[in-house]
Amino acid sequence: MTLALTNVGDSHDGTASGTALPGDAIVVEGGSIAWIGDSGDVSPDDHEVVLDVRGQTVVPGFIDSHVHTTFGDYTPRQNTVGFLESYVHGGTTTCVSASEVHVPGRPTSVVGVKALAIAAAHSYRDYFPGGMTVHAGSVILEPGLTAADFAELREAGVWMAKAGFGAFATPSAYVPVVHAAREAGIVVMCHSGGGSIAGSLEKIDVDVLLAMRPDIAGHVNGGPTSLSPEENTRIVVEGAGTALQLVHAGNLASAIDIAEKALEHDQFERVLIATDTPTGTGVIPLGMLRQMAELCSLGPLTPRQALSASTGHVAAVYGLAEGLLQVGRPANLVVLDAPLGSRAGTAFDALALGDLPAVTTVVSRGELRLTRSRNTPGGRRAVAFVS
Repeated sequence: MTLALTNVGDSHDGTASGTALPGDAIVVEGGSIAWIGDSGDVSPDDHEVVLDVRGQTVVPGFIDSHVHTTFGDYTPRQNTVGFLESYVHGGTTTCVSASEVHVPGRPTSVVGVKALAIAAAHSYRDYFPGGMTVHAGSVILEPGLTAADFAELREAGVWMAKAGFGAFATPSAYVPVVHAAREAGIVVMCHSGGGSIAGSLEKIDVDVLLAMRPDIAGHVNGGPTSLSPEENTRIVVEGAGTALQLVHAGNLASAIDIAEKALEHDQFERVLIATDTPTGTGVIPLGMLRQMAELCSLGPLTPRQALSASTGHVAAVYGLAEGLLQVGRPANLVVLDAPLGSRAGTAFDALALGDLPAVTTVVSRGELRLTRSRNTPGGRRAVAFVS
């Protein structure tokens, strides 16, 4: 379909600088952003749907880089159906698997973990619940995996791995396996901090993280038990090349501490915002917005920085096409407004106050998914259909 959004107010292109769009109109065609320019140049007769967003804020769809998918739109950890579609109503249009660790009877053999990752990766290739793009199939690192196994996985379409849930006797035993996976071109996330489930290692500390150098220090603010403030300093200062993933299901005080240190040491582009859900903490459709609001109102991030850490930063670390509002990029975008009853005048003002912005429109994969979120308050303004 051809879709145009006109009269955009403030905006954010997803880059680290949080630059506004070079115009107040966006045209979407064939699942991609086809044009950005002036609303006066948009003719309703040229498009199937034209939405007047009436001065609201337009940002890229959020990318949640720590979601424990299994198969389909279901989480056995919370026995919940439809959670991914519900996350779309919170502005999240892309999620990245942090491993399919919650699959009942999860295999731990080399052949089993490979089969699980391949099956998960392929199962979401043509399945987009509620319009959600799911990058699934994160192989759980287990003893016995070799360079040949990682080459086979890459050939089969698996490009992610998760360290921290395997049957390794000590945290340091992960180090050579993580190195082998990364050498094969696999993006590796490692569990950080204290163990999250019974039977897992007691703690993966900063010394192990620095030795293995994963691409992402998963839930570095705790999942849910955090590193110490001293360890936070070391991972920020000494851990160049490892992204710092701050999750809603972690320790908020630690997340604020890490964000402050990342800004102090000019390491902001390593900061990612995610949820680490569904887990024992629950299903949190507004988890991305909540983490942004908390890090803005209680922590050191500006609303523009929080949006960058939820969109373009994630795209850069994982090599995704999503996360940026630029011509040729996937058309995943969210329209936000100040919520009814808030002191805020705009969506960015709401984040700064700690209020959750209203999600008034979501476009994903080039399709209009909703013009009113069932999970957020209503906005001060509503979009209007011009055609």
